[in-house]
Amino acid sequence: MPLVTPAADPFGAVPVLPVVIPLGVVLFAVLVGWLHARRLLTVPRMLVAAAVAVYAAGIVGNTVFPIFLNAPDSGEPWTPAVALVPFADYEVEDALMNVLVFVPLGMLVPLMRMRPSWSRVLPVIVGTSLGIELAQLAAQRFFGGGHIADVSDLLCNVAGGALGYGLFLLLGRVPALSRTIDRFRWVGSEAAAPVEAAPRTRPERTVRGAAARLSPGRARSHSG
Repeated sequence: MPLVTPAADPFGAVPVLPVVIPLGVVLFAVLVGWLHARRLLTVPRMLVAAAVAVYAAGIVGNTVFPIFLNAPDSGEPWTPAVALVPFADYEVEDALMNVLVFVPLGMLVPLMRMRPSWSRVLPVIVGTSLGIELAQLAAQRFFGGGHIADVSDLLCNVAGGALGYGLFLLLGRVPALSRTIDRFRWVGSEAAAPVEAAPRTRPERTVRGAAARLSPGRARSHSG
């Protein structure tokens, strides 16, 4: 028996949970498989993968939905709902929400990068926020989406991601926290592999040869 009858839902709203839950499960499985293939699978890294999967599912559920399959057609050419003027009629609550929502992303991305830096983390944050705005446009165009693509959202998302990464760097300066954070890092196989000691035979010959050349006995034999 359907939970929502056509009479109660004339616009054909797509339910959120049946979409975002499988999305999160699939993403978690992909991330765990990636770690396992590179022999990096540990419990702390699995927790990071779970956090990323839950975060991504939540972002999709709250930024792309609601989606209406039977949205009424106005009969006019489609005009994308885009706000291109930054912070025009933009409420403070919306700005704070968009900043706070992206703070976790600024802390998760450096955990998944081998050598995180501002030049490597910020493009991921910008690309994620831009992808959300484009998804909202696509939902408007094809499914009667209920969100407006807003450049103010993009700016606040990037600010929130930058704030999260700044907090990550500050926490990493605390020795005790730094050791804990290192357990959750997704270092590459090159960094995780043990470094073999270099052979010492050739340097020892070089040192002995230099010592022989500088020894007093050898110097006297040359002078005589």
